[in-house]
Amino acid sequence: MNSILPSFTTLAAGARPARPNISVVMVVYRTGGALIESIKHVLDEPLVDEFVIVDNGSSPRDAEMLRALGLTEPRVVLQQGHGNVGFARGANLGATTAKGEYIIFINPDANMQTGCIAALVTAFRGQPTPTVVGARVMNTDGSEQRGGRRGEVTPITTLLSFGHLTRRYAGLSGYEIHRETEPLPRSPVPMPTISGACFALRRSDFEALDGFDEGYFLHVEDIDLCWRARQAGGQVIFQPKAQVVHLGHTSLEHPVKVEFHKGVGLSRYFIKRADTLQRYALAVFLAPAIMLMSVCRPLLWKITGRPI
Repeated sequence: MNSILPSFTTLAAGARPARPNISVVMVVYRTGGALIESIKHVLDEPLVDEFVIVDNGSSPRDAEMLRALGLTEPRVVLQQGHGNVGFARGANLGATTAKGEYIIFINPDANMQTGCIAALVTAFRGQPTPTVVGARVMNTDGSEQRGGRRGEVTPITTLLSFGHLTRRYAGLSGYEIHRETEPLPRSPVPMPTISGACFALRRSDFEALDGFDEGYFLHVEDIDLCWRARQAGGQVIFQPKAQVVHLGHTSLEHPVKVEFHKGVGLSRYFIKRADTLQRYALAVFLAPAIMLMSVCRPLLWKITGRPI
């Protein structure tokens, strides 16, 4: 979590609580029209003591809106002027600034639903250190979104899941990592991997994990964090009662560029976690295929008319 960031400006309208309980961190970069609604949903949550917005780069209109918000809304702390340092570094910056005992990260295209904060925080009861708690991520029609709860992310499961081959061929079903079609649990349950769209950690757990690995620029830093929490003897929890509507694909950045970063992140993750020579060789060998499938996904979306 040791960042060397360009100079930045912090705006805050008033004094924050001396010991805030809950801080929300949102990293913003060319989000588009979804940003205002997402911010509104956070501020509508009465349990939020502090809302840190890290502006990695917005349109002039959105940047001015954020500055006005930072000067008028007492709970908002705005950080601007440091440029696009990537999600992981931006999130670490926000978490370092935040003072809450619990830190909740949310995407700028995700809308918290009523009771989300309370459900996330209560899921920590009785859990070990460190623990990551993920929300139930939903589509706008109320269905559960793909990627909200996942099994172990490996090179093989990633390649097969990217192409939906695990659902097209029964013999490959054991490699399916996405679990949104499984029955919804009634209470928090252990889950190898949760979505980075909305999740929470205790401050002490975040610090114990040394925050996000800043070697990831965009995507996969959440998968890495879940893996490191489990490696440290902790737990990753899926909380079905914490609900968030994730719009997705709202970024004004070209989708090929976004997916390129995802491919780079996945390849880096698999090489990083390879604990044998064979797994390292497999990760290196499959890296070009993962990159190719990543950058081709936007073309498939255009052909099929939907994200996959």
